[in-house]
Amino acid sequence: WLSLSLSLSLSLRTSVVPNVDDHWPTKMSSHSVKLYSKGVVLGYKRGLRNQHENTSLIRVQGVNEKADTEFYMGKRVAYVYRASHKKPAVMKRARKANKVRVIWGKVTRSHGNSGVVRVQFRKNLPGQAIGAAVRVMLYPSRV
Repeated sequence: WLSLSLSLSLSLRTSVVPNVDDHWPTKMSSHSVKLYSKGVVLGYKRGLRNQHENTSLIRVQGVNEKADTEFYMGKRVAYVYRASHKKPAVMKRARKANKVRVIWGKVTRSHGNSGVVRVQFRKNLPGQAIGAAVRVMLYPSRV
C-alpha cells in the first residue's frame, strides 16, 4: 500500500515537459507567477504639524533598507477596495457591474532609511486606507 501511494504521489509531482513537435505544452505548469508584492499603507507624508495627503507612505513586504527600495522606483501600486454600491462598467468590453474599485499610484522615491517608499496616487487615498493592504505591481520593468 505504501509503495503504491508513493508511486502515485511521484507520478503526480513530475513536471510537464513540452512536446517537441508542438510549441505549446500539453498541460499548464502548476506553479504561479508572482505579479505583485504586498504592501501596507502607513499614512501620509507629513511634517510635525502639516500632512500632505497627495503622497502616501507604503511599507513593502521584504524591503527593510533604503538600498532595496531602488528596485521599486517607478512601479505601479494598486489600492483595491470594495465600495458600497455597484458601479456599471465604463469600458466598452461587456463586464458585469461590481463593487470592486481600484486607485492606482506610482512609487516616486524612498522615505527614510528603513525601506519605506513614497507613492503618489491619481486620487488621494482616503483616511480609511491607512493600515490597509496595497499591491505593489512588478511592472513597469527597468531591467
